[in-house]
Formats: sequence, structure tokens, C-alpha cells
Amino acid sequence: MKKWNVVIVLGSAQFVMVLDGTVMNVSISTVVSDLDTSVTAMQAAITFYTLTMAAFMLLGAKLGDVWGRRRAFVIGSCVYAAGSLITALSPSVGFLFFGWSIIEGLGAVLVIPAIAALVADNYRGAERVTAFAVIGAVSGAAVAAGPLIGGAVTTYSSWRFVFVAEVVIMLGVVLCARIITDSTPRQSIRIDIGSVLLSSAGLVLIVFGMLQSKTWGWVVPLYTPEIAGVPIAPLGVSLTTWCIALGAALIALFISWQRRLIRDGRSPLMQPDLFSITTLRSGLSVLGAQYAVTAGLFFMVPVYLQMTLGYDALETGLKIFPLSVSLILFSIVGTALSRRWSPRRIVRVGQSTLVLSAVLLLAAVTEDLRGVLFAAGMFLAGSALGLLASQLGNVNMSSVGEKDTSEVGGLQGVFQNLGSSLGTALIGSLLIGALSTSFASGVAVSDLPSDVRETVSAATDRGVTVVPAADVAGISEAAGLSDDDSSALADIYRESQLSSLRVSFVGLILISLLSILFSRGIPAHVSIRRRESAGAAERS
Repeated sequence: MKKWNVVIVLGSAQFVMVLDGTVMNVSISTVVSDLDTSVTAMQAAITFYTLTMAAFMLLGAKLGDVWGRRRAFVIGSCVYAAGSLITALSPSVGFLFFGWSIIEGLGAVLVIPAIAALVADNYRGAERVTAFAVIGAVSGAAVAAGPLIGGAVTTYSSWRFVFVAEVVIMLGVVLCARIITDSTPRQSIRIDIGSVLLSSAGLVLIVFGMLQSKTWGWVVPLYTPEIAGVPIAPLGVSLTTWCIALGAALIALFISWQRRLIRDGRSPLMQPDLFSITTLRSGLSVLGAQYAVTAGLFFMVPVYLQMTLGYDALETGLKIFPLSVSLILFSIVGTALSRRWSPRRIVRVGQSTLVLSAVLLLAAVTEDLRGVLFAAGMFLAGSALGLLASQLGNVNMSSVGEKDTSEVGGLQGVFQNLGSSLGTALIGSLLIGALSTSFASGVAVSDLPSDVRETVSAATDRGVTVVPAADVAGISEAAGLSDDDSSALADIYRESQLSSLRVSFVGLILISLLSILFSRGIPAHVSIRRRESAGAAERS
């Protein structure tokens, strides 16, 4: 048992890192009320938590090489605990954003790459495969447990205590870190600041552009922001397009700059040649797509359950419970299957199941989300995500040698959190954008008096805010509408929320289908069996 104490400590840190990505989703309506903010602001906070990690994960991995991986792990854990404390005490959404999205994110960029590298340092052969599977299962368990923990704590106490508990756990991790072996020598290298700025700016611009698409529009401007009274829409094209294009250009420049640093004999922030490794490229792509689907699902379903159906945090967590159970169960099943099935087979079964689950969930979209069909779709989604979680960590880390484990750990963190950021930004923007479009169309073709239609159109020309459907009639009456008109407007809004949920599930189906194309490079051999055979041959 003693040899597994290391993975318990590392797994505890991994659990907290991943938990934060889902624990707040079921508490959205409560936090919005407590901090007097909006769903859009919460979407931004959720997105920027993972985006901060994605933007600076490569820097975190490189600092681990310079400082030592265990030292980086400890420093990152302390920073993360400080961020959790700020979040727990937040009096406003600005403080929450600072503590959660920024400080916690910066702590995580030191912890997550170190976890992957320290697992590789402390385990060999079949034990390493098992250790990575355990870390994958812990990640899956955190994704699954987040809604239940967040729902129960928020309903019976306060969402703030979730972050208090994180402070306690991370302090415990720091106290136990001395049992972890850090056998990799520190590197004496100079970190290129230009590389950090290029990579982080590129990623932030891409995700920010997607996040703002619901307001600005994708190509044709829906709303044009102004600076000093001057509209900003170069060539008549939405700022969303320009942000994404500029971000992509900066990422391309970053990769070119890394190659130049290597040619000049200087240390790059990232080895571009790592992407020439087919297994790694495929594993990272599938990982990013998996987390995009997970983040999108965990944003849009709680928003609908709470803002349309009026569920509280605990009821929301229970509605997601089938996914939670199957994700944990199939993380274990996937690890067991590794002895008989190849990683590619397990991953493709998971991906196919994910597509099927999204189709079932789309079919379940009715006003109350059909109970059995929705539960079946959530169970299958959890099964798929569990199978993927059990394989991808080991696939990625086993594709390189010992010297590159820290960097690959950083790349895993980048793709994991970039996927989460894109999933929340893209699916959230689809949800809110479709809501605005559907509501505007519904009002335009309704039987409401023409003066009421004009008033509503003028009030919502910059989009529709996500509010509880039950509040729409009251808001309308307060704005001077009659009881009948307010009731009709509430019905239109409720139907628009339903329509926007369908559009979001179609988006999930497309991402799930696309991810299947990425899995061609996943190994087609049974990795554990090969390692055990090799080990037996060496001993004989």
C-alpha cells in the first residue's frame, strides 16, 4: 500500500483541480443571486478559470523543470489554496473572478504538469500504466462528483464552503508532498518571455472571440462595440472573426519562434517537434475534444435546469447523477479493459458512445427533459467520458521519453483546459445566441400588439439575458405590459430556451463526431500486456 501513497497525494491535488471545473455549474443561479451578477458573467468566470490554465500551462511546465517538479507542485498548491480562500470570501463577482479564474488558475499551471511528470518519476512499467489510469479515474470522478458536491453544499449551506474545503485539501497535499520522489535533475535554462506572451495572447484571443460571439456575431456584426464613439468593426466584419484570426496568427508565430529558438541553440517554451509524434498528437486532440464536450454539457444542462425548470443546486446535481455514476464506473472498467483491448479500441468505443449519448439527449429535449430518455443519455455520456479518461493520460505520457514528460504534462494541461474553455465559450455562446435569435423570431411572428413587439425588440436588440423563465412575466409586467401580453411573452421565452438547448446539443454532436477523426493515431496494441511481457523477458 505504501507505494501507492504517492498517487493518493497527487490524485488528491488532481481531484481539486478538475473539481473546480464543474462544481460551480450547478450553483450558477445561487451565485448570480448572491453576488448580484448575471449568467453571462458566470460563463466568463468559468471560461477564464480554464483559459488561465491553458494560456500559462507551458510556462508552468517549464518552471517545473527549472525549480524542480516537487517544488513547483508545492508552490502551485499554496497559490491555489490562496486563490480558493479569496474565492470563498468574495463579496462580488470581481473578487470571485480574481480569486477563482486568475489566482487558482495560476496555481494550477504549476500543479497539473508536475502531477503528470511526478507520476512518471515514481512509477515504472505496468505500475505506471495503473498510476496514470488512477489519475484519469480521479479526474473523471472529480468531473462526476462536482455537481453532487456543489449541489449539496450550496443547497444545505453555501457554495463558499466548497472553496474552504479546497483550502484544507491543498494544505494537506502540501504537508504530504515530502513522500514524493523527484528524481529528474533541475534544468538550468532561461525562459523566453516572448514565447510566453505569444502563446498566452493567442489562446486568450481565440477563446475570448468565441466567448463574445453571442454578442458580436460570428462574421456579420450583431452588435458593434465603440471606442470614443467610433464603431469597431474593421471592413464590416465582426470582432469575433478578427479576434480568432489574430489569435491563430499569434499561435502560428509562436510555433515559428520556437523553431527559431531551437536553431539558435536557445531553450524553447515548447518543442514543436513533439507534434510530429502521431500518438501524442492524436491523444492530445482527443483529450481536448473530450473536455470541450464535458465543459459544454456541464454548462448548458445546469443553466436550463435552473433557469427554465427552476431546479435548485441539489436537484440539478441529482439530475446529472446518472452521468456521475457511470463516469466513475467506466473509468474503472476502462482500466480493466486495458489488459485485453487496445487503447484505440477503448477510445473509439467511448467516442461512439458519446455521439449516441448526445443524440439521446437531443431527443430528450422537451419542456421537462423526458426523465428516462434524459437519464439514459446522461448515463451513456458518463460511460463514454469514463472510458476516455481511463486511457488518454497514459497514451500521451507513454509516447515520449523521460526527459519530455514534464513538457507533455504541460501540453496535456493546455489541451485539457483549452478544450474546457472552448467548450464553455462555444456551447455557451451557441446557447445564449440561439436564445436571442429564437426569442426575437418568436416575438416577431407572435400575436402581440405591434407596439409591444417594437418595445420588446428595442429592449433586446443587443441580445437576451438568461433569466429564470418563471420571472419573465413579472419583469414584463414591471415594464408596463398587460397580464395577457406578459404571459404570452413568458411562453415565447420558455420555448426559446428549449430551442436554444436543442441547438447546443447539435453542437455537442458535431464536436463528438469530429473527435472520432482525431483518434486514428491512438495505439492499436494492448499496452499493459506488452509491458508485462517485456518485464517477464527481462527477469528471465
